[in-house]
Amino acid sequence: MINDIQKDAEARMHKTIESLHTNFNKIRTGRAHPSILDAVTVEYYGAQMPLNQVASVNVEDARTLAVVPWEKTMVPKVEKAIMTADLGLNPATAGSVIRVPMPMLTEETRKGYIKQARSEAENARVAVRNVRRDANGDIKALLKEKEISEDEEHGGTDAIQKLTDKHIAEIDKLLEAKEKDLMTV
Repeated sequence: MINDIQKDAEARMHKTIESLHTNFNKIRTGRAHPSILDAVTVEYYGAQMPLNQVASVNVEDARTLAVVPWEKTMVPKVEKAIMTADLGLNPATAGSVIRVPMPMLTEETRKGYIKQARSEAENARVAVRNVRRDANGDIKALLKEKEISEDEEHGGTDAIQKLTDKHIAEIDKLLEAKEKDLMTV
Protein backbone atom coordinates (compact mmCIF):
# COMPACT_ATOMS: atom_id res chain seq x y z
CA MET A 1 0.00 0.00 0.00
CA ILE A 2 2.74 2.44 0.92
CA ASN A 3 4.59 1.52 -2.28
CA ASP A 4 1.50 2.46 -4.31
CA ILE A 5 1.32 5.82 -2.53
CA GLN A 6 5.03 6.42 -3.18
CA LYS A 7 4.72 5.50 -6.88
CA ASP A 8 1.71 7.80 -7.28
CA ALA A 9 3.54 10.65 -5.51
CA GLU A 10 6.65 10.14 -7.65
CA ALA A 11 4.58 10.15 -10.86
CA ARG A 12 2.79 13.35 -9.83
CA MET A 13 6.06 15.05 -8.88
CA HIS A 14 7.57 14.01 -12.22
CA LYS A 15 4.60 15.59 -14.02
CA THR A 16 5.29 18.80 -12.10
CA ILE A 17 8.89 18.78 -13.38
CA GLU A 18 7.64 18.20 -16.97
CA SER A 19 5.22 21.09 -16.58
CA LEU A 20 8.06 23.31 -15.35
CA HIS A 21 10.10 22.35 -18.43
CA THR A 22 7.18 23.41 -20.63
CA ASN A 23 6.77 26.69 -18.78
CA PHE A 24 10.51 27.43 -18.98
CA ASN A 25 10.44 26.80 -22.74
CA LYS A 26 7.82 29.56 -23.08
CA ILE A 27 10.20 32.06 -21.48
CA ARG A 28 12.34 33.17 -24.37
CA THR A 29 16.02 33.78 -24.19
CA GLY A 30 17.98 35.82 -26.71
CA ARG A 31 18.55 32.74 -28.88
CA ALA A 32 16.14 31.27 -31.38
CA HIS A 33 14.56 27.96 -30.37
CA PRO A 34 11.46 26.34 -31.95
CA SER A 35 9.85 25.70 -28.53
CA ILE A 36 9.33 29.47 -28.17
CA LEU A 37 6.43 29.14 -30.62
CA ASP A 38 4.87 26.07 -28.93
CA ALA A 39 2.14 28.17 -27.32
CA VAL A 40 1.07 29.76 -30.65
CA THR A 41 -2.21 28.50 -32.10
CA VAL A 42 -3.46 29.17 -35.62
CA GLU A 43 -7.01 29.10 -36.95
CA TYR A 44 -7.05 26.25 -39.45
CA TYR A 45 -10.38 25.66 -41.22
CA GLY A 46 -12.37 26.89 -38.22
CA ALA A 47 -10.38 25.08 -35.51
CA GLN A 48 -7.49 26.33 -33.37
CA MET A 49 -4.41 24.21 -34.10
CA PRO A 50 -0.91 24.37 -32.59
CA LEU A 51 1.53 26.09 -34.95
CA ASN A 52 3.72 22.99 -35.26
CA GLN A 53 0.75 21.09 -36.77
CA VAL A 54 0.24 23.54 -39.66
CA ALA A 55 3.84 24.58 -40.34
CA SER A 56 7.42 23.51 -39.87
CA VAL A 57 9.44 25.61 -37.43
CA ASN A 58 13.22 25.59 -37.90
CA VAL A 59 16.17 27.53 -36.55
CA GLU A 60 17.67 29.52 -39.41
CA ASP A 61 20.52 31.03 -37.40
CA ALA A 62 21.20 31.87 -33.75
CA ARG A 63 18.65 34.70 -33.72
CA THR A 64 16.11 33.74 -36.41
CA LEU A 65 13.37 31.15 -36.72
CA ALA A 66 12.00 30.11 -40.12
CA VAL A 67 8.34 29.10 -40.20
CA VAL A 68 7.10 27.41 -43.39
CA PRO A 69 3.34 26.73 -43.48
CA TRP A 70 2.39 23.55 -45.31
CA GLU A 71 -0.29 25.40 -47.25
CA LYS A 72 0.53 28.68 -48.99
CA THR A 73 -2.90 30.10 -48.04
CA MET A 74 -1.96 29.77 -44.35
CA VAL A 75 0.97 32.24 -44.53
CA PRO A 76 -0.99 35.37 -43.48
CA LYS A 77 -2.88 33.47 -40.73
CA VAL A 78 0.35 32.04 -39.29
CA GLU A 79 2.04 35.45 -39.41
CA LYS A 80 -0.93 37.06 -37.61
CA ALA A 81 -1.01 34.28 -35.00
CA ILE A 82 2.69 34.83 -34.19
CA MET A 83 2.15 38.60 -33.86
CA THR A 84 -0.91 38.26 -31.61
CA ALA A 85 0.65 35.56 -29.38
CA ASP A 86 2.06 38.26 -27.04
CA LEU A 87 5.63 36.96 -27.33
CA GLY A 88 7.10 40.28 -28.43
CA LEU A 89 8.00 38.90 -31.86
CA ASN A 90 7.58 40.62 -35.24
CA PRO A 91 7.57 38.09 -38.09
CA ALA A 92 8.59 39.10 -41.61
CA THR A 93 7.18 37.24 -44.62
CA ALA A 94 9.23 36.50 -47.73
CA GLY A 95 7.09 34.47 -50.13
CA SER A 96 6.02 31.32 -48.29
CA VAL A 97 8.69 31.60 -45.57
CA ILE A 98 7.98 33.55 -42.39
CA ARG A 99 11.16 34.67 -40.64
CA VAL A 100 10.89 35.44 -36.95
CA PRO A 101 13.90 37.42 -35.70
CA MET A 102 14.58 37.24 -31.97
CA PRO A 103 15.10 40.75 -30.61
CA MET A 104 18.02 41.32 -28.28
CA LEU A 105 17.00 41.22 -24.65
CA THR A 106 17.61 44.34 -22.63
CA GLU A 107 18.81 44.10 -19.03
CA GLU A 108 15.33 45.06 -17.88
CA THR A 109 13.58 42.33 -19.91
CA ARG A 110 16.16 39.76 -18.76
CA LYS A 111 15.39 40.61 -15.14
CA GLY A 112 11.66 40.39 -15.86
CA TYR A 113 12.11 36.94 -17.43
CA ILE A 114 14.24 35.81 -14.48
CA LYS A 115 11.51 36.96 -12.12
CA GLN A 116 8.98 34.99 -14.21
CA ALA A 117 11.24 31.90 -14.15
CA ARG A 118 11.61 32.14 -10.37
CA SER A 119 7.85 32.41 -10.02
CA GLU A 120 7.34 29.30 -12.19
CA ALA A 121 9.94 27.43 -10.12
CA GLU A 122 8.26 28.44 -6.86
CA ASN A 123 4.88 27.26 -8.22
CA ALA A 124 6.51 23.92 -9.07
CA ARG A 125 8.00 23.66 -5.55
CA VAL A 126 4.56 24.32 -4.05
CA ALA A 127 3.03 21.65 -6.31
CA VAL A 128 5.67 19.11 -5.19
CA ARG A 129 5.01 19.97 -1.54
CA ASN A 130 1.27 19.56 -2.10
CA VAL A 131 1.92 16.08 -3.49
CA ARG A 132 3.99 15.34 -0.36
CA ARG A 133 1.15 16.55 1.86
CA ASP A 134 -1.39 14.37 0.04
CA ALA A 135 0.86 11.28 0.19
CA ASN A 136 1.59 11.79 3.90
CA GLY A 137 -2.14 12.22 4.51
CA ASP A 138 -2.83 8.92 2.74
CA ILE A 139 -0.17 7.18 4.86
CA LYS A 140 -1.60 8.65 8.08
CA ALA A 141 -5.06 7.45 7.03
CA LEU A 142 -3.68 3.92 6.64
CA LEU A 143 -2.17 4.16 10.12
CA LYS A 144 -5.48 5.39 11.55
CA GLU A 145 -7.28 2.45 9.92
CA LYS A 146 -4.63 0.20 11.53
CA GLU A 147 -3.64 -1.18 8.12
CA ILE A 148 0.03 -0.34 8.73
CA SER A 149 2.26 -0.07 11.78
CA GLU A 150 3.86 3.11 13.11
CA ASP A 151 7.27 1.93 11.86
CA GLU A 152 5.86 1.50 8.35
CA GLU A 153 4.31 4.97 8.60
CA HIS A 154 7.67 6.52 9.58
CA GLY A 155 9.43 4.66 6.78
CA GLY A 156 6.77 5.78 4.28
CA THR A 157 6.88 9.45 5.27
CA ASP A 158 10.71 9.37 5.18
CA ALA A 159 10.61 7.95 1.65
CA ILE A 160 8.10 10.61 0.58
CA GLN A 161 10.36 13.32 2.08
CA LYS A 162 13.37 11.96 0.15
CA LEU A 163 11.31 12.07 -3.07
CA THR A 164 10.28 15.63 -2.28
CA ASP A 165 13.88 16.71 -1.59
CA LYS A 166 15.07 15.08 -4.83
CA HIS A 167 12.43 16.82 -6.95
CA ILE A 168 12.91 20.22 -5.30
CA ALA A 169 16.67 19.92 -5.92
CA GLU A 170 15.89 19.17 -9.58
CA ILE A 171 13.64 22.25 -9.76
CA ASP A 172 16.43 24.39 -8.28
CA LYS A 173 18.92 22.99 -10.82
CA LEU A 174 16.52 23.75 -13.71
CA LEU A 175 15.98 27.29 -12.41
CA GLU A 176 19.71 27.88 -12.08
CA ALA A 177 20.27 26.69 -15.67
CA LYS A 178 17.44 28.91 -16.97
CA GLU A 179 18.77 31.97 -15.11
CA LYS A 180 22.24 31.33 -16.51
CA ASP A 181 20.74 30.97 -19.99
CA LEU A 182 18.81 34.23 -19.60
CA MET A 183 21.85 36.19 -18.41
CA THR A 184 24.05 34.96 -21.28
CA VAL A 185 24.35 37.82 -23.73
